[in-house]
Amino acid sequence: MRALLLRDLRLAMRAGGGFGLGLAFFLIVTVLVPLSVGPRTQLLAEIAPGILWLGALLACLLSLDRLLALDWEDGSLDLLATSPLPLEMVLGVKALAHWLTTGLPLVLAAPVLGVLLSLPGAGYGWLVLSLAVGTPALSVIGMFGAALTVGLKRGGLLLSLLVLPLYVPTLIFGAETARRGAVGMEAETAFLMLAGITLGAVALLPFAAAAVLRVNLR
Repeated sequence: MRALLLRDLRLAMRAGGGFGLGLAFFLIVTVLVPLSVGPRTQLLAEIAPGILWLGALLACLLSLDRLLALDWEDGSLDLLATSPLPLEMVLGVKALAHWLTTGLPLVLAAPVLGVLLSLPGAGYGWLVLSLAVGTPALSVIGMFGAALTVGLKRGGLLLSLLVLPLYVPTLIFGAETARRGAVGMEAETAFLMLAGITLGAVALLPFAAAAVLRVNLR
């Protein structure tokens, strides 16, 4: 499993789907929002949690079409499907590699970019915590969408249309956790809902993705 994880990490870097692309997009969103809103510090402070969460979600979405496409193109996906390793575990490792190269860098960069949006000091901890807990769900849900669209021409657009509605609960509770924490309100309930979504996705979606992928590979 370690060899598979290292292989996927190298492929993510070489294919341009690593942390550089996601971070660049995240930075662009964070810089453009203040330019479009203007020098309104109070307004920026109010919308900062939602903007940062939306930027992280879209940054994760950029590289989803590469999750299984490279393995499909070179035929290694068939070998992985027939290997002694359970397909569910293989897809789980791929989702982990996606999070390490996309989600984790966004979590680490979010506090720095929060300064550009005048995020209140009380919100930084909750922002990082919500992203750290919520972004794994984005990767696992993206893996399920990639399994549904693997092998399809122009599957990237279809993948985005399929995955975005599934991302909505994570976005709502993640942004609400950060927003409530930023204004000093009780944020534990929204955070527990976010953690429940992530745990449910991690527990169930690798099996659903493996079942769909077996059908697509027949």
